[in-house]
Amino acid sequence: MERFLNNFPIQQIGSKNPGFPKAFKNLPGMPEVLYFRGNYKILNEKCFAIVGTRKPTDYGKSITLSFTNQLAKSNLVIVSGLALGIDSLAHQSTIKENGLTIAVLGSGLDEACFYPKENLRLAKEILEKNGCLISEYKEGTKGALYTFPQRNRIIAGLSVGILVVEAKIKSGALITANYAKQYKKPVFAIPNSIYSATSKGCNFLIKNGARLVESSNEILEILGINQTAETQNPFSSPQEKIIAEVLQNGPLHIDVIIEITKLPSQAVSGIICIMELENKIKNLGGNTYAINYR
Repeated sequence: MERFLNNFPIQQIGSKNPGFPKAFKNLPGMPEVLYFRGNYKILNEKCFAIVGTRKPTDYGKSITLSFTNQLAKSNLVIVSGLALGIDSLAHQSTIKENGLTIAVLGSGLDEACFYPKENLRLAKEILEKNGCLISEYKEGTKGALYTFPQRNRIIAGLSVGILVVEAKIKSGALITANYAKQYKKPVFAIPNSIYSATSKGCNFLIKNGARLVESSNEILEILGINQTAETQNPFSSPQEKIIAEVLQNGPLHIDVIIEITKLPSQAVSGIICIMELENKIKNLGGNTYAINYR
C-alpha cells in the first residue's frame, strides 16, 4: 500500500520524446525508456552528480553538505542515487537550499520495490520540492546485484561532471566515476587520509586522472559556470569567532570544542545552539558540529 508517493504517479518517457534526456545522445548503452515520478523537465537542465559511501565519516558529511550547498545555489541540478550516506546528504542539502535534485533508483519506482525503504520520506520531499525520481526499471522490479551498478551509468550520463566525496576501492561510486570517464565527463574527487578505507577510492581516482578539488568554486570554474556571490555569514561575537576558528580544520564534537576553546561548557552549548539556529554551523549528528559554508 503506497503511503508516501501516491500523489506522484509513475510515468514513462521514451527516447523519441523531446523531453528525453539530450545528454544520453551518442552515449553507448543508455536506456530507450525511463520511468519517472515528478518533474521530468529537469532531466534536460545542467546536472551534476555527487556520490559516495553509504557510511561517511564526519569529514565526508561536512564536505558533502558544503559542496552541495554551493553547487545547488549555482543552479546545478544535483543528481545522486538516493542511497544511504553521501547520496542522501546530497539530496537533503539540495532541498534545504531550495535547489532541484534527481534521484536515480536501481529498482522500480513503486513503493513495494522501492530501495532503500528508509529513504521513502526523502523521496517524497524530493518530489514535493519539484525534483524527480527516475529508473530504467518498470514497476514491480526489485533491486538486484546487477541493477545498482547498471543504474550508475545513468547518473554519469545525465551529468556534466561527477564529484566523489568518500568511497572504498570496490564501490558503486567508483563504478559511476568509471562510466563518467568513459563518457568523457570530468571526474572530481576529495582527498583524504591514506589510512582511511573510505578515502582509498578517492585517492585512487586522483592518482588515475580525477581532478583533486578543495572547494566547490574549483568545480564551477572548470565547468565554466558563473559562481554565485557567496553570502557573508559573519560571526557576531568573539566567542563565535573562537568556535568558528577551531572548526576550520573539520568537524568536532562539542566536548572537543569545549576542551580546545577553554570556554565554559554552558557558554559553548548556548553559543552553538544560536550558531546552529542562524545556519552558521551544522550538527552532523551526535553533537558533532561543522562550519556551514554558505
